[in-house]
Amino acid sequence: MSYLSYRELIQKLQTLQDYSNLLTEYDCSETELALLREGVEKQIVSAQTQMNRLLATAFDSEAPDDYNAIVALSQGGNGKQPVKNLTSKIKGALLGRFAGCTLGIPVENRSVEDMQKKAAYEGGGFPPTDYWKTVGEPWRTHYGETWQTAQRDEMNGCPRDDDVTYTLMSLLIMERYGKTFTTDDVGAFWKEYLPMACTAEEMALDNLRNGIVPKEAAIHNNPYSNLIGALIRADGFGYANAGDPHSAAQAAYQDAYLTHRRDGIYGEMLFAAAVAAAFTCNNGVEAVKTGMREIPRTSRLYKAMEWALSVLPVIDDIYTGRKLVDEKFPGMHCVHTINNACLILIALHLGGNDVGKTISFAVGLGLDNDCTAATAGSIAGAIAGEKGISPNWSEPFHDTVRTYIKDYPEFSIDDVARRFAALNE
Repeated sequence: MSYLSYRELIQKLQTLQDYSNLLTEYDCSETELALLREGVEKQIVSAQTQMNRLLATAFDSEAPDDYNAIVALSQGGNGKQPVKNLTSKIKGALLGRFAGCTLGIPVENRSVEDMQKKAAYEGGGFPPTDYWKTVGEPWRTHYGETWQTAQRDEMNGCPRDDDVTYTLMSLLIMERYGKTFTTDDVGAFWKEYLPMACTAEEMALDNLRNGIVPKEAAIHNNPYSNLIGALIRADGFGYANAGDPHSAAQAAYQDAYLTHRRDGIYGEMLFAAAVAAAFTCNNGVEAVKTGMREIPRTSRLYKAMEWALSVLPVIDDIYTGRKLVDEKFPGMHCVHTINNACLILIALHLGGNDVGKTISFAVGLGLDNDCTAATAGSIAGAIAGEKGISPNWSEPFHDTVRTYIKDYPEFSIDDVARRFAALNE
């Protein structure tokens, strides 16, 4: 697969902007310049309309969006298993997720080289073994609060982030509608309580607000339906279905369908199942293998994960892991489901059952590393339980996690763990 680049066209559009600026300074007719701009815009809108038409008619029997068709192409066979010390394990998963996300926030999508320089500047090792002491621009806002809240010495609770907010939203959705909620239920909750979103989630939220029904919100003006946004919403459905990967994947499908299609949906299903499996297994890689049984074996994501599993024996550091992923998926978006899913698997392989090492490796691998570290930390944390989380990762949270959900700005982590446990009853 080779991606078609629009880089030269983007540069030409910038050149047109520069010409327009110069001609404005030369007192050229505003009307004439506006007509030229309108002509360019019409061409762009026409191309976008044609692409939306192609997207709406694109069908691949080996990568279906229908749930029953997905199940028909999956291995299945994931039964429910009892979980011991459930609340403690859920708290471990939550803390692992929140710690991974927080460690990744200051370096999200930064290059490995930049992160190495940052670690050297702070006098710490790399990959990092504790939260970052500094963020690039601490005065900038991140989901409504300053980036400073992710600095080690400024932290007072788990900072706001989408990787955190969606996990808490999944709890609220299941408490309101039950674990058999529908995509329509998710859409209704989003319209009422979600004030902002990014990429596929932003497109779907805009569509909902414009009257498009939830089951069609993912297919209108949405070129982001294979990105990682659904995958980062998976974990709560694993917590609520601990030891039951199939039910976790089924719930994740209903959530993912609001915003994503194909591999975007499969990413959430796979990792919801993997999180659920982690409560009853002793290895993060095995948990991901269990999750893979819930998605089509014919899909790009499944084949990518098979590839990642095949190269794990030769990966003994983050540099080899990242190099292999970049070579395998050249040109792929930095927040795509597929390449980031492979990095989650690699982080779990490198970290073993050590939660701190797992999130450290996930962040060091780069790409969308607040997301990958959150998911990897969740899986490792579910295996290790609360006692497996080192105090340096958990104490700065002070049992508090903040979100940007309307009317729900703050939660107690202990209370969240108990509430997810209650959903398993």
